[in-house]
Amino acid sequence: MAFTLKTFLPAASVALAGGAGAFYYQKTRTPQAALEAASGGNRYPASAEYPDLSKHHNVLANHLTPDVYRQLRDRVTPHGVTLDTCIQTGVDNPGHPFITTVGLVAGDEDSYEVFKELFYPVIKERHNGYDPETQTHPINLDPSQIRGGKLDENYVLSSRVRTGRAIRGIPHPPSCSRAERRELERVIVDALQGLPTDLAGKYYSLKSMTEEEQDQLINDHFLFDKPVSPLLLSAGMARDWPDARGIFHNDKKNFLVWINEEDHARIISMEQGGDMRAVFTRFCRGINEVERLIQNKGWEFQRSDNLGYILTCPSNIGNGLRCGVHVKIPLLSKDARFPEILEKLRLQKRGTGGVDTAAVGGTFDISNLDRLGQSEVQLVQKVIDGVTLLVDMEKLLEKRKSINSLVSKIR
Repeated sequence: MAFTLKTFLPAASVALAGGAGAFYYQKTRTPQAALEAASGGNRYPASAEYPDLSKHHNVLANHLTPDVYRQLRDRVTPHGVTLDTCIQTGVDNPGHPFITTVGLVAGDEDSYEVFKELFYPVIKERHNGYDPETQTHPINLDPSQIRGGKLDENYVLSSRVRTGRAIRGIPHPPSCSRAERRELERVIVDALQGLPTDLAGKYYSLKSMTEEEQDQLINDHFLFDKPVSPLLLSAGMARDWPDARGIFHNDKKNFLVWINEEDHARIISMEQGGDMRAVFTRFCRGINEVERLIQNKGWEFQRSDNLGYILTCPSNIGNGLRCGVHVKIPLLSKDARFPEILEKLRLQKRGTGGVDTAAVGGTFDISNLDRLGQSEVQLVQKVIDGVTLLVDMEKLLEKRKSINSLVSKIR
């Protein structure tokens, strides 16, 4: 069910705040902070604290008006997250050279509702008009519903499906404490020990990893390093690095779980080649197994009817799914219509090394643009169909033929 604000704040908290729009949670505030919260939460007026977004071009800047900031500045979630914690990355980073960034993160699950007057409009813009007030997000992890799924391996070099998950009751990486981060690691690693044989493997803690293990994981393109992106650093993702961070992978190295990177967990299925059906089938089985094991330990994933699975960045809520391939399309990528083709197919491109990298030799990482309002099956199918069309265009261009008829069919 969709959350309601009253479920987040105990009656004593509201009473202490005097019902004046300030929120206080006793376990996360000092006595001095309690006094400040009861009288409005800040020494200075909101107009003095309002950030300068005049030169920003992220989604946050489109919706954080002085009135919205004044309305939300003194609210605090039950875990102690403030509006300024959520917007800091968008304030510090005016824009990005490759993508339109959101500029907003959720410090915990409750942030989406406590600050909904900002989060909901941002979500609506980022997710192609999806309205969290009125719509319900579908979940579908049934790989048997996929049509086709084996892509031309002369062009598709590798296939991957990943998502994120967060554990209810623990704040997200931008604001969790050391103890909370370590508890999250313990909960997930403990659950992963119960995976069936084909998914079973080993957990590698970044803190205790040997140089040999580190080199091997780097060579396998598995290892995530300390965040260096200003977007992540400003959001607080790198605090106490590498404490309580790590990587799990199975023996076949085609099923991975990252712990305490941008989200509590990133769950990944991948392999060389173009068999997206096999990759998605393993992904669905793996994520269902992880959820079952988490629930057996008395925990659950963060999820609501209107937002789907809840994660740190609003761009990833819904199913959090990124279904992608590395595909060689050197001729098509030089066509002036290439960005428009991707937009119409609801696909996005990155360099093969990630969002901050360029394509090499005409090879791109192509993945779904949407996350919210469509199910996992729908998005994977969209990538399969879209990449098949891109490859067909590349083949025509190799023969020096026109792609106009294929472009005109895209709706």
